[in-house]
Amino acid sequence: MLVGCASAPPEKDHSGRYTIRQDRAPDGNFDASGLKDAQPRYEEPRRAGNKSSYTVWGKQYSVMDDNDGYVAEGMASWYGEKFHGHKTSNGEVFDMYQMTAAHKSLRIPSYARVTSLANGRSVIVRVNDRGPFHGDRMIDLSYAAAKRLGYQGQGVAKVEVAAITVSPDGAMLLANKPFAGAARSQAVAVQSKPKRPEPQREPVVAAEPASAERQDSATVVASSAQGVFVQLASFSSNVAAKNLIRQVQNQMQTPMRVKVADTGSGRFHRVQAGPFNNEQSALQAQQLLQTFGFHQTILLTDSR
Repeated sequence: MLVGCASAPPEKDHSGRYTIRQDRAPDGNFDASGLKDAQPRYEEPRRAGNKSSYTVWGKQYSVMDDNDGYVAEGMASWYGEKFHGHKTSNGEVFDMYQMTAAHKSLRIPSYARVTSLANGRSVIVRVNDRGPFHGDRMIDLSYAAAKRLGYQGQGVAKVEVAAITVSPDGAMLLANKPFAGAARSQAVAVQSKPKRPEPQREPVVAAEPASAERQDSATVVASSAQGVFVQLASFSSNVAAKNLIRQVQNQMQTPMRVKVADTGSGRFHRVQAGPFNNEQSALQAQQLLQTFGFHQTILLTDSR
């Protein structure tokens, strides 16, 4: 089962159970724009797929004792029709149209947020398979998840992977920081009667207030101490943050900035749209951003 991932070189397919030799995308133009993220929930640990250590093609891999605090950057690939309908490493059936992924060391099943460092788009996937066992690739996404991130055409992309852990009482952590989850983030974007947003903890960035913050003057378009902002993403790389701003401003005319935060977990570059004069204007911008694939935005004021 451990060799079920699409990144395996096709000439080394030892399982003999695949009718397609070379992996490929499905026929037609599959529309993934309306596909919802995986919804993280508590799942009892399982033995299937979590043997540690294990060996694939002569190389040994280890499974982590737990996923708490895991966050890493690396290359993502995707797998599709060749593996569609076959079993994953934990015995489930792979569906290339679902938001799932394969990882070599995260415990399964589990959840992770995957963010493209090229365009800032994020998806939440359920990790239920092992792999990729090819080159320096870190994670394999289902075809649908890769299309949501926009890299299905080139096959690979540089991403950030942050583990989402869920306790039995439903509390969620993203890379060991409090996390509201996909459902709440999407609900904020479609409120018909906006209300004053409650303080929200920023995903990935340390939950405690930053010890020092400054604005990147090269990318600040406007600022206001009383304004409301829509935060799209937070990167450790300033280059990735500026790339995201360029992408957004090619699609919509709105002020954008990078707000740099020095926290106990390091320096982060927060990409924010705004300021907006009121919450209703910010929510309208948030809804528009959602149509461009930004489903994990949050509202905040300049004090955060």
